[in-house]
Amino acid sequence: MEIEKLQPGSSVYFVGIKGTGVCVLAELMHNSGHKVSGSDTAEKFYTDTILKELNIPFFESFDTEHINKEIDIVIHSPAYSIDTNPELIHAAALGIPVIKYPDALGAWSANFDSTGVCGVHGKTTTTALCGILARAAGLPAQILTGSASPDFGGRSILHMGDKYFIAETCEYRKHFLSFHPRRIILTSVEWDHQDYFADYASIRSAFIEYCHLLPRGGQLIYCADDNGAVEVAEILKTERSDIEFIPYGFTAFSDYKILKYNVENERAVFKLAGFDGEFKLSISGRHTALNAAAGIALTVLLNKSSLCGEKLQSVKDALENFKSTKRRSERIGEVFCKEGGSIVFMDDYGHHPTAIKTTLEGIKSFYPARRLIVSFMPHTYTRTEALFDDFASCFNAADILYLHKIYASAREENNFSIDGKALFEKAAQKRCNNNYETYYIDEPDNAFEPLSKLLKSGDLFITLGAGNNWSLAEKLYKHFKEIYI
Repeated sequence: MEIEKLQPGSSVYFVGIKGTGVCVLAELMHNSGHKVSGSDTAEKFYTDTILKELNIPFFESFDTEHINKEIDIVIHSPAYSIDTNPELIHAAALGIPVIKYPDALGAWSANFDSTGVCGVHGKTTTTALCGILARAAGLPAQILTGSASPDFGGRSILHMGDKYFIAETCEYRKHFLSFHPRRIILTSVEWDHQDYFADYASIRSAFIEYCHLLPRGGQLIYCADDNGAVEVAEILKTERSDIEFIPYGFTAFSDYKILKYNVENERAVFKLAGFDGEFKLSISGRHTALNAAAGIALTVLLNKSSLCGEKLQSVKDALENFKSTKRRSERIGEVFCKEGGSIVFMDDYGHHPTAIKTTLEGIKSFYPARRLIVSFMPHTYTRTEALFDDFASCFNAADILYLHKIYASAREENNFSIDGKALFEKAAQKRCNNNYETYYIDEPDNAFEPLSKLLKSGDLFITLGAGNNWSLAEKLYKHFKEIYI
C-alpha cells in the first residue's frame, strides 16, 4: 500500500519513532487522521514529550509481538535495517509494506505543492524561516524542519493548511531524491558526508540530480554567494531551459540582492533590492541574513505577488522575532552576575569547518565586547580526516577553545590515523600565533570543572558540534544560575 492511497484511519507503525524527522512525519500523519503508533529505544529524547502530548502510543523496545496484520504500513528510520531489526523482519514476513522514512516523506510530499530546502549548510534554519514567513503572510502551508523550533511551539512542524508543503530535505545517501519538489531552495554545496561521497564532484552531482526533479516551470532559488550552489545552477542552466532560476545574496542580481548588512544593538540589519525599508534579525551572522533572503523569495513566490503594506510589515516583524531552531545558534540562557554584567550560554550543531567559521564570526560580530569561549567535539573520523586542515583553521573568532575526542558515527569504525588530540595539536599550532588559548580535554564532561572556574562576567560560552558535548552548556548554565540566584 502506498502512502498516497492511505485513507484516514489507516494504521501506520513507525520504527525509530523518536527520531526528529520520523517523529515529525508521525505527527503530520496523526493530524491527518491516521492511526499512528511505533517503537524506539528507551533512551529519552525531547520527542518523548511530543509523542505523549499527541497521545501517540509507542514501545521502548523492538519486539515481533508489536507487529500484527492490522497494521497497514510500517515506516522506519534509516538507522534501522530490514535485515536486522526484528520488527521490520516480522512485518515483511507478514506481507506488510515496509518503507524508509526518506521514501515516506517523499511520498507524502507528492500530495502537495511542495518546496524542498536543501544544502550542506543552513537548510534547517532556512526551513524554519520559511515557516514563520509563510505564517506571517497567511499562506496555507505545512512546514517540516529537521530540528525543533521555539517559533513552532517547540515542535518541528507548523501546520497552517494543506496547499503547500515546505520541508527540509537531506543530501546524505541522496535521501532527497525521494522528494517531489515544485520548487527547491539551494543554500550551499560543499564536500561533506565523506563516508558516502568520495569527493566534491560526487556530492555536487547529487544536488544536480535532485534539482533535475523539478518539473517544467519549476523554480530553483539558489545562493549567489556560495560557489557550489552557483556551480549547480550554472550547470542546470545548460540543461534545463524550462525552469526559473532565482538567485539571492550579496552578489545576486535580483530583488533578493542584499544591499547592506550591519549590526546595530545586537540586531542584524539588512536591505533587499526589491523591497522598501530594512529587515532585522535577532540571530547573528551574515549567513542568517542569506537564509532570510531565501525565505523571503519563497514567500513572494507562494504569495503570487509582491509583499507590501501590512503583509510586508508582518513579515518584517516575524523576522525580527525569529528565535531560530534547537541547536542552531540556540541561546540556552543568560546568567546575570552580582558584580554586574552577565554570562551568555549557547549551543550550535555546526560540525563542518565552513559552518563553524561563519557561526563564530557572526556571534563575535553580535557580541564584540564578550570573550568567546568554545567547546567543540568533532563528528566522524571521515569528516575530520578529510577536512583536517580546515578544522584547524576555523576557530579564529574564539578567544578560548576547548577541543574533545571525535564523536564517531555508528556507520564507521576507528581505523583512521587521526584523533581529537591530533586536531588539538594542529589547531593550537595555528592559533598560538594570535595568542589564542587552546586546550584539549578528551571527555566533554571533564571540562566542566575547569570551565566553571574560568567563566566570568562578560563571557559567552558555546558548545559546537554534532556530538554529545551540548550537555556541557546546559550543565554550566545551571551551575552559574544556582550560584547567582
